[in-house]
Amino acid sequence: MKQILLMIAVVLLISFSFTVQAAVPIRILDSKVYHLGTPGFPEWEEFEKSKPHGRRLDVKFNAKANKAAQTLLICQRQVKFRWSVLLNNQRIGNLLSIDSKLVHKITVPPNKLRDGENTLSIVAPKATDDIEVGPIRLSSVSPERLFSKFLTVGIKDADNDKPLPCRITIVDGNGALAALRPAPGQRLAHRPGVIYVSNGQARIGLLPGSYTVFASRGFEYSVAKKAVEITLDKPAELQLELRREVPTPGLIATDTHIHTLTRSGHGDSTEKERMHTIAGEGIELAVATDHNHHADYRPVQKATGTSAFFTSVIGNEVTTKTGHFNAFPIAPNSPVPDYKLGDWTKLMASIRSTPGVRVVVLNHPRNIHSGFSPMAAENFNPVTGRNLYGSPYSFDAMEVVTSAAMQSDIMAPYRDWFAMLNWGHNITGVGSSDTHDVSRFILGQARTYVECPDNTPGKIDLAKACESFREMRAYISMGLLVKMKVDDRFRVGDLATGKNEKIKVTVRVLGPSWARADRVNLFANGHLIRTQAIRPSTAIEKANRTWDIQRPAHDVHLIAMATGPGITAPFWESPRSYQPTSKKHDPRLQGATNPIFIDGDGDGKYTPPRMQAERLFSRHKREIGALLEALHPLDRAVATQLATLMHDAGHDLRGPDIQKRIANIAAAKSGFSDFIATLPQKNP
Repeated sequence: MKQILLMIAVVLLISFSFTVQAAVPIRILDSKVYHLGTPGFPEWEEFEKSKPHGRRLDVKFNAKANKAAQTLLICQRQVKFRWSVLLNNQRIGNLLSIDSKLVHKITVPPNKLRDGENTLSIVAPKATDDIEVGPIRLSSVSPERLFSKFLTVGIKDADNDKPLPCRITIVDGNGALAALRPAPGQRLAHRPGVIYVSNGQARIGLLPGSYTVFASRGFEYSVAKKAVEITLDKPAELQLELRREVPTPGLIATDTHIHTLTRSGHGDSTEKERMHTIAGEGIELAVATDHNHHADYRPVQKATGTSAFFTSVIGNEVTTKTGHFNAFPIAPNSPVPDYKLGDWTKLMASIRSTPGVRVVVLNHPRNIHSGFSPMAAENFNPVTGRNLYGSPYSFDAMEVVTSAAMQSDIMAPYRDWFAMLNWGHNITGVGSSDTHDVSRFILGQARTYVECPDNTPGKIDLAKACESFREMRAYISMGLLVKMKVDDRFRVGDLATGKNEKIKVTVRVLGPSWARADRVNLFANGHLIRTQAIRPSTAIEKANRTWDIQRPAHDVHLIAMATGPGITAPFWESPRSYQPTSKKHDPRLQGATNPIFIDGDGDGKYTPPRMQAERLFSRHKREIGALLEALHPLDRAVATQLATLMHDAGHDLRGPDIQKRIANIAAAKSGFSDFIATLPQKNP
């Protein structure tokens, strides 16, 4: 009897298996995972020990000619450039340009398959790009028929039970962003494994299988995670809750660098999709910065029902051959600045004359575009902050972290900024995304928090926000938020005065439960003076550290920064370097303050290191010994500025006389060494 029951069970199982295959007809064309790339030129450290299959993959398979559309499913990872997908040497699509592991669906048009042998080819672009592809599958039905089993997801705010704009991330059993097809008629943005909704709900077509679903809403919120099984016999439904975790009273979340395919002509996000990504990532002030174009999101906000979630601002990424500059706000129907100007003095005058403009930001200053980088050695001294390009700096702010244009060395843009401050440029440090896409680079992943009333996201006081940008009332965030006070009352942008022998510096590091911090640092005039390890924790307050510091005899600026391990989870994956200078990918979360200025000499004002050095040089320039001795109570930054003044005056800083005099003056020795390292090497 038991054997009969067992046989019946086996027959039923086999019958069910055939039913599943019949309902979801998918065949595996190739089950392998291939490393494709240029032999001998690995792009990343992880590929150095792997020999690539080549720059082209050809998969041969037998099929019948197709009268109707079919669906190709390709698993891919680490794709940066445009790889062509060919069927019998005719292009039917491209791989998606995105680092994340995902399943990409491509429609095979009617009459592209032929009876007998067919060849599917994946072909490299001209650029070097190491990728992984496979397995590769083919379904005999169209995407509309294939993704006919739906998952319904609802997301609410745990504190008020109201629907919440968010990002929904879905990964399959292999950890890849899942192929999907939302039910038609919904307001949302979607890409493989990613759906942005503004109304807190979505109906998503998936293949039968096991999935993990995440719901998130950017930096300030928790992450919800649930497993779900999609079957043929019944629909699936999930209810998820998010909770605000990071307190940001009196601060608004801004992204001052946002693009769309609609206006910029590249990337993949339409303006309608962009509204859902802004709302879904919790950005409250969104600046439209398409290339040399004034974009007004307000009509699109109204059409997509997102007006209550954020305030949009007309801006422009003035894109020139000598750098990119975000300008905002801009009055409607204003003329576009003359982006053909190369001279920064004339360019800034053109930007400033655009009606409404209050803030100008130097974008991704270490990027190379049109063969030019503002921070290239011929244009900028990274130690002194001196502009070698010729035109004075007159922009208000600079991106020190751009999540879509990360640097291999995350500290390099910060060091540039520190040097500019030391020279005397009052430049606010900001973070932004520079996203052009729905999911390749996450909108608002790097952002800036500025001091501004935040009770009504749809009606932000723009004048107040711009004032905070210009007055350095801003906090740079990419996974962490760092706050700082001096003597319990001075905040970022302030001049801290007083006569106490010591100053009290308090630094708080905040972040959501899914982020970790492991280090907090304090910089004076750009040089590390305090550091503290942080025990990684799911707590919202990652650290609360107080340092009592001897009041300096001279003026300094203080900046606090925290870092932590990058995110590998698919809902907020840390991006790789945009123009890498290293093959190692070492993602880091980061958060930093803008400066608090310390009135060390007690004259009631702040004097930057450059001006301090100029005063010393003017006073002692005929007495080199006295000039260098005057550096004893000062710091490395002032010494660096003095070194450049002496060099300009014709002194041989490498000569034995000066080297002997500074040997026992710590600040002078290190500061002079910093500047000398930027000079051309002497011929032997």
